[in-house]
Amino acid sequence: MANILVMIPSGEVYDHDCVRWYSYQDIQRSIDHYHNIGDAFVFDSSLKLLTYDKLDVLEIREFRQEVVDRINAEYDYVFLRGSNYIHDSMDWPAATIQVLSKLRIPVIAFGVGAQAPATGKLTLTEESKRIWRMIADKSTTLGVRGTYTAEVLWDLGIKNTRIVGCPTAFRNRDPELRIDLPDLNSVRKVGITMRREVSKHYSPDVRKYLERHRDFVKDISRRFDTVLMMQGEVEEKKLLWGTEEQKAEAWAHLHDSAWLKQWYFDDEMDALYRERLWYSDVVADYENLVRSKDLVLGYRLHGNLMALSNATPSVYFSYDSRTAEFAETFAIPCYNVYSDKPFVLEEYWDQGLFEKFNRTYYQRYRDMREFLDENYVPHRMPSHTLRRATDRKAA
Repeated sequence: MANILVMIPSGEVYDHDCVRWYSYQDIQRSIDHYHNIGDAFVFDSSLKLLTYDKLDVLEIREFRQEVVDRINAEYDYVFLRGSNYIHDSMDWPAATIQVLSKLRIPVIAFGVGAQAPATGKLTLTEESKRIWRMIADKSTTLGVRGTYTAEVLWDLGIKNTRIVGCPTAFRNRDPELRIDLPDLNSVRKVGITMRREVSKHYSPDVRKYLERHRDFVKDISRRFDTVLMMQGEVEEKKLLWGTEEQKAEAWAHLHDSAWLKQWYFDDEMDALYRERLWYSDVVADYENLVRSKDLVLGYRLHGNLMALSNATPSVYFSYDSRTAEFAETFAIPCYNVYSDKPFVLEEYWDQGLFEKFNRTYYQRYRDMREFLDENYVPHRMPSHTLRRATDRKAA
């Protein structure tokens, strides 16, 4: 067992290894604030893999020598919650470098990723470069999302990386997990992971992105019993939980946006928004939802991954380097939203495609387990051999 710290948490912890947003019981406290609940998925999943007695937060907004001295004496390591930290606009908290420079315990990067701009090469600030080199020096290996992230760090002189994907994939600690497709005619309940937010900084074609998103949602919703799975967007939260005034404000904002007005909302999308929106500030609610679906697909990296980690089939929609890298890391069936071809579900409902995921997941599970072992991190991930022996004993 260990005493551990988390760097940049996302949500409050309850029942030892479960995460929910801080104000989940009082939505009005955060209804005007966008927080991506997908970050909480990663935090929750990380805790489910680790073995520990005590968890606390590493404060990096300010430096206090006495606090760092206590941390060095009482804690075994700190882990950096996996997220998209390596990009050209990352704003690290003020005291990050000072705190890291005084830490004498390992700092474990747990599935971190890089984000490429839509055009040109990724350029990091000198502060970011220094921070990543410090973290690399304080661990045996850095756990990264995929090949692109490893290449970005290699260019900084950081060579001790291991590709592990994301803790969310392994949250149920099942080394034998696999996706077996049912007959498509039996599919009834479908979750669509939504992402209407788009930026010219990361999207080479905003119009195509939004029109493809709209047409995909409408097509799938005509065929199946769908739920539109949001991940913390302010306007959608107001439509679900706001006062009448807040709901009117949300509709006005959505329909006054030039991009959304031209390329996303129409009468059919308006009706789907009124009837099928879903959101929760509790990670366990998402897990229960995806377990109830025959298929989950769409634009959200962690929403789709939550489904796959529970053996629910999922197809990714790739629109930036982050989603493309992630789909590559796990060999997940993936549709490029900027391609010339429209999305056809039948083309992806192929067990051969999902066997690639099954084989790759098997390997990545081993990679994550070895990453934790080589960094001397106590964990709860059984080996493939141990799981098979346990299953035989149960039989």
